[in-house]
Amino acid sequence: MAKILIVDDEKSIRYTLREILEFEKYKIDEAKDGEEGFEMIKKSDYDVVLCDVKMPRMDGIELLQKAMELGKDMQFIMISAHGNIDTAVEATKKGAFDFIQKPPDLNRLLLSIRNALDKSNLVAETKVLKRRISKTHDIIGESDAIKVVKEAIEKVAPTEARVLITGPNGSGKELVAKWLHSKSQRAGGPMVEVNCAAIPAELIESELFGHEKGAFTSAVKQRIGKFEQANGGTIFLDEIGDMSLSAQAKVLRALQENKITRVGGDKEIKVNVRVLAATNKDLKEEISKKRFREDLYHRLSVILIKVPPLNERKEDIPLLTDRFLADISAEYGESKKVITDEALKKLQAADWSGNIRELRNVTERLVIMSQQEITADDVEKYL
Repeated sequence: MAKILIVDDEKSIRYTLREILEFEKYKIDEAKDGEEGFEMIKKSDYDVVLCDVKMPRMDGIELLQKAMELGKDMQFIMISAHGNIDTAVEATKKGAFDFIQKPPDLNRLLLSIRNALDKSNLVAETKVLKRRISKTHDIIGESDAIKVVKEAIEKVAPTEARVLITGPNGSGKELVAKWLHSKSQRAGGPMVEVNCAAIPAELIESELFGHEKGAFTSAVKQRIGKFEQANGGTIFLDEIGDMSLSAQAKVLRALQENKITRVGGDKEIKVNVRVLAATNKDLKEEISKKRFREDLYHRLSVILIKVPPLNERKEDIPLLTDRFLADISAEYGESKKVITDEALKKLQAADWSGNIRELRNVTERLVIMSQQEITADDVEKYL
């Protein structure tokens, strides 16, 4: 239920607006002047503020300005019997969503409130999306093991060198790839990700290199492959150890000649991509078992970056947990929960076979199932 604050020095106006808006199922608070309204805004979160302009002690424009400085997500609709164009322009410049003259037209007021709420929702959703995007590039930790990874990224990212990222599932190989791209000369270009393990062997070549219409039964139209999509940017071949030998041969050719050919086609297409690859397998062992091409391995592994498992960097668990608590609480629209030192020690003592991904899942479980303070008993119960 949307929450609206009415700030007006006329009791009759507040009463009338309250009746109308409560009938529309809004939750209503009232303030008799700007100072009282400001105190209420500091203590509570409102979706919309209906604010008179001319009031004693603190007028509506001053209240608007001070409220905007708090950085809260709310929309101001200014209402005034003494309104003119200059006042409306000033209010808009200071952040007001709308300006309505008294006595307000009911339909106009309700439409303005609905539009203001739509804007509030869009602002909130945008902030959540920005948090999700920004946090995907974070590599959190101060352990010696993770410092080695960060230092390697800083040295390698600005170059065109191909990088092979190794490490167990859930350790953060994808984050390393995203850091390498975002800190590279190609950051303005696309980063195209391919999960080689998730694509059937018979479709991997079409996925990577595209196909021409009629190349096979279901090829009803031409398809652009991932290498072409990544032109001018970076292609990230995740779980490359699961790629078929025939696809490996074509990837090797693409790396050697910077050219690809679509399935069912004979035209060579130039591509300019930087290749990053990742695997949780021992590729040297795969080579010995004839499941991975040695020449492709040497092409991909100009630089090797090994991402350590969480069990080798347990001193980072408090930092990781703190970040996860903040992110997850924000996603659920709740205040950040507190975790006790004893609870953190329990987390550090656990065996993290699923690595950072498992720690995040456990943290989310604790956020959902625990009270405001997460205790050692909670960890023992929900780990």
